[in-house]
Amino acid sequence: QVQLVESGGGSVQAGGSLRLSCEVSGSIRGSSCMGWFRQASGKEREGVASILSGRRTSYYADSVQGRFTISKDNAKNTLYLQMDSLKPDDTGAYYCAAAADPIRSTLCWRRAPADFGYWGQGTQVTVS
Repeated sequence: QVQLVESGGGSVQAGGSLRLSCEVSGSIRGSSCMGWFRQASGKEREGVASILSGRRTSYYADSVQGRFTISKDNAKNTLYLQMDSLKPDDTGAYYCAAAADPIRSTLCWRRAPADFGYWGQGTQVTVS
């Protein structure tokens, strides 16, 4: 059984930093794409960043480019999101996810929630 467990959320003042972690247990066969998504109250879930493990290629939403960094430690099977220069607009529930299958992994660049079949329970980030 595959499980994704996020941690590291919290409350921070604008300009501050947080580092989210997502520990993956179980085998996600053929899925080389993982991502971070966020959902603000009353808004749709959006793809913040994604990464292709094999190529170490990452993709970012324009709103976080230059402030957030996604990375993955394959030895620890853990996905990270380093968030710097946080803004109040970054507030929301953050979810890590893995692509549903190898085909959808090829679409990693578009960070579309529908391409991801494995999800964590989310961790709240509040920036004031």
